[in-house]
Amino acid sequence: MKVAGGIEPLSRTPRANRNLPQLLGSFSTLAEGLDYAAEGVTGFNFYSPRGSLQHVLPYAQLRRMAMSTARKLLSLGLKRGDRVAVVAETGPEFMAVFYGCQYAGLIPCPMPYTMYIGGKDSYIERVAGMLAAAKACTVIAGDDLLGHITAGAAKAGVARVLTHDALQELPEAATKLEPFGPDEDAYIQYSSGSTSNPKGVLITQKAIVANAQGILREGLKLTPDDRAFSWLPLYHDMGLVGFCISPMLGQVTVDFMATTSFARRPALWLKLMSDNNTTITYSPSFGYDLAARRINGEAVTLDLSRLRVAGIGGDMVRADVLDQFAAMLSVAGFKPRAFLPSYGMAETTLAISFVDPDAPIRVDSIDRHALKTMGMAIPSAGERSRSFVVCGKPMSSSIVEIRNEKGKALGERSVGRIFVSTPSMMAGYFENGDATRAAVGRDGFLDTGDMGYWLDGEIVITGRAKDLILHNGRNIWPQDLEWSAEQVEPLRTGDVAAFAVEGDDGDDDVVVLVQCRLHDEHAIETLRREVSATVHRSAGVECKVVMVPPKSLPFTSSGKLSRMGAKQKYLTGEIAEIMQPVFLQAAQ
Repeated sequence: MKVAGGIEPLSRTPRANRNLPQLLGSFSTLAEGLDYAAEGVTGFNFYSPRGSLQHVLPYAQLRRMAMSTARKLLSLGLKRGDRVAVVAETGPEFMAVFYGCQYAGLIPCPMPYTMYIGGKDSYIERVAGMLAAAKACTVIAGDDLLGHITAGAAKAGVARVLTHDALQELPEAATKLEPFGPDEDAYIQYSSGSTSNPKGVLITQKAIVANAQGILREGLKLTPDDRAFSWLPLYHDMGLVGFCISPMLGQVTVDFMATTSFARRPALWLKLMSDNNTTITYSPSFGYDLAARRINGEAVTLDLSRLRVAGIGGDMVRADVLDQFAAMLSVAGFKPRAFLPSYGMAETTLAISFVDPDAPIRVDSIDRHALKTMGMAIPSAGERSRSFVVCGKPMSSSIVEIRNEKGKALGERSVGRIFVSTPSMMAGYFENGDATRAAVGRDGFLDTGDMGYWLDGEIVITGRAKDLILHNGRNIWPQDLEWSAEQVEPLRTGDVAAFAVEGDDGDDDVVVLVQCRLHDEHAIETLRREVSATVHRSAGVECKVVMVPPKSLPFTSSGKLSRMGAKQKYLTGEIAEIMQPVFLQAAQ
């Protein structure tokens, strides 16, 4: 049927395949999985920044596009195993290149689309570092970032940069496609890490298939009637594995909106999920926080009753944020039991543990003093307590140990460093043997760099080991300082970064950066003193409070606050100060 103007409206892909049995990751390669998914009618749908359906890409069409793109890439003379960098903009073009590489025997390297805080130069440096580390042969980007990508490629010594249109204009090589086999690689993922020394996580076909099976079967308990929605960036493991790859290997439909669209209109995420009767979505805690803040009175017009999995990952799970979201969206039929905390990282492809999707969220309150001084998670309540969200049991294929500084495995409620052994382990950091050996021991266990403890066979994450602050003989969690400071009006979640700077005596001086939206000098100074006093009351720490402009603090590709990045920018002067900070003695 035609509408006014003669243009036929798009129709999104169906929720389920009625004539194709669902196979939950039962494949040996990504190409094999797409071959099977293409026999059905499900696929990907892409929404515009204003919420209209922009592109519809059934898996059958994606397979045709991928095979054509594979032959076009091979016409460039690329050899098996060559790296093809592609800017991971949310749309059909990225999907065609990523899966086209699977059929061509080329290794795709998704690159960040977002213009990181710091502007053009910062983005170019970041891209250049990734391209050099990957030793990429070709870079593919959209028209809007072509200049930046070309500049980054030049710095990295990569001569061939193509737009998607230029790629599609190439002839198809008259050759038989030889997709990657089960024992070959799948892709390289660059997510967090420094600009000067980015580490590429090399994932094999076996690893991605193993992780996807665990996600689909154990973590999400996927059904044929599920329909997913994602705004997560496709250059990060949670977006790439969680929504570009795993749903395809389970033959379910995914609806997408770009990360930049979510940043501008967080409530649109909720509206589109309501319109599409979404059953599965995922976000870091800050995403739920943003959406709840922006929904205002529109919540009563939504229907989120079908949402059975509202996953949380990518940062520390915030119980207070989840409570606020559940309260705000209860009128839309949202059920708190839908929250699904989990734990994972790119080095294990993605997932390590999940809470049972049929069980309610669980919060463990422990004594803050015992955590800091004894490394024990002793149950407690009241002002001296700290609450953590339980992140579930390890998937059945994974072995997790929590060890002390001497490498001894710890028991219940003893806080230590988390180590993982799993079939979905990375093959290593691409051509970076030193970094690989530093992360993976001779016993095959990955040092996650995270701290946590066991509770009834489930993992509780308490923070990153490298972020710990040593102050006056005490271990201080920077999250504690940040969360307490964020309670001071008018600060918001994500406005504060705490870290340590080594003092002359070898101990750590605590620095707290605060994004400030105030303009009056007196008001700024008052806020500075309130933050300092609050931090002192909550942790007994004297700190240097530095007021910085909005959007100054750096975040990783997964949306986590980058404390190391904030510290580096502070020390180099890249983060500008609104007013010269002074070392404040909090009022006793």
